[in-house]
Amino acid sequence: MTLDYLLFDHSDGGDDTSLFEALATVGPEREAAVRAEIETVMGWAARRFRGRRGPVEEGGDWDADLEERQEGPALRSFHLSITGSAAFAEAFIAEFGDVVN
Repeated sequence: MTLDYLLFDHSDGGDDTSLFEALATVGPEREAAVRAEIETVMGWAARRFRGRRGPVEEGGDWDADLEERQEGPALRSFHLSITGSAAFAEAFIAEFGDVVN
């Protein structure tokens, strides 16, 4: 799946976990598009790993954190962090591999 604003950096944890992080900073005219991409990613994870959201260290397959911040008068930043099990990471890369570094 192609995303236009979210580009994920991927790092492996030492305990069979992965971290996917994306940062997008846009003006007001692009906020809706970034929010739609975040919803796309989060919706995919919720459907693909239904009922398995929660901290990986507590037995969940994935969890996410979204931070939004106003960057001056005309820019807004979105920082999306997703942690996942090995199975989640494999599925995430299969689905969104074109936007994962």
